[in-house]
Amino acid sequence: MAKEYDAIIVGARCAGSPTAMLLARKGYRVLLLDRATFPSDTLSTHVVQPQGAAALARWGLLDRLIATGCPPIHTYAFDFGPVTLAGSPGTPGLPLAYCPRRTILDKLLVDAAVEAGAELREGFTVDEVLVEDGRITGIRGRTRDGCTVSERAKVSIGAEGRHSLVAKAGGAEEYNAKPPLLAAYYSYWRGLPMRGRFEIYIRPHRGFAAMETHDGLTVVVAGWPAAEFGSVKADIEGNYRRIFDLAPAFAERLRGARREGRLSGALVPNYFRRPYGPGWALVGDAGYQKDSITAQGISDAFRDAELCSAALDECLSGKCTFDAAMAGFQRRRDAESMPMYDLTCQLATLEPPPPEMQRLVGAIHGDRGAMDDFARMNAGTLPPAEFFARHAGASAAAA
Repeated sequence: MAKEYDAIIVGARCAGSPTAMLLARKGYRVLLLDRATFPSDTLSTHVVQPQGAAALARWGLLDRLIATGCPPIHTYAFDFGPVTLAGSPGTPGLPLAYCPRRTILDKLLVDAAVEAGAELREGFTVDEVLVEDGRITGIRGRTRDGCTVSERAKVSIGAEGRHSLVAKAGGAEEYNAKPPLLAAYYSYWRGLPMRGRFEIYIRPHRGFAAMETHDGLTVVVAGWPAAEFGSVKADIEGNYRRIFDLAPAFAERLRGARREGRLSGALVPNYFRRPYGPGWALVGDAGYQKDSITAQGISDAFRDAELCSAALDECLSGKCTFDAAMAGFQRRRDAESMPMYDLTCQLATLEPPPPEMQRLVGAIHGDRGAMDDFARMNAGTLPPAEFFARHAGASAAAA
């Protein structure tokens, strides 16, 4: 008789591997599946915000990431043209931010899941999510050598991104959805040192950013409104290079660097999905996604892993019913996500800042504490409402 796992997790990157690790550390039998093999790359914002770094520290993995030579980010600099706001994204209780290559971060997370006791199958393709009497009971798929196998679990967890088979099989309803707002492309550059700075350039209907990653490389990403995606894609190389002329000093620095690798990018939809149902759950982009402009995806995935694994522990251990535990997970996820979701969707339009925001930016320029708060709001360590409550007076005084 085939064994039944406590959890099968489809997708072994930033949401799936931590979820597997946390459940396995509590003694549950976990099967972790991914069609990729590790190390391997994937489309990514790269940035692990301070709250994400704090999660790595709680899990005992931050020192491992630092040991790979991943440079820390201690300053976020927002260049609006007339003024630049530069501040610290962290707080005394949170580490700095980091910008790892996914080839390194994902392998680190997969290894941690295996160390915790999860069973890993790489190069595994899930062909079907099994449903019996309206309940998801497991998966059917192919191993890398072509053998077809079926596996069963008390809960099947979709961590395989926005095209999640688990979400589709479970009929996960979307809500608070918005269409793609921003077209973004990135590549890697050598010879563009950032010295611990994450530089963000804001121009009308345009934006770009640069942050240092592993091996002396810097990620440089450029963005345009989604409505221009067709024309941008028609000459992506030319449009990508021309956008930097909007900040001549940065363009000059870039001319002294060398690009390594192709341009990668995509349009990203914005949505929440109901993250659970009979026999299934969703974490990471499978259950919640927003535009990449605020670079929150990895940190959101870590948070979901903690919240979802804690909820599953409650029901698998018999402390709570599945529906009650997972409804609590959904409430917490949504409450913690919504303020940044709204801010992200606003920023992703690339519309010029409204007059009151322009006044506020001018008013806090040069105020170290206020600029730190601005950086922390964008990093997700200070709620937007708290930032505006603290500094509304500065905007009013500048009017």
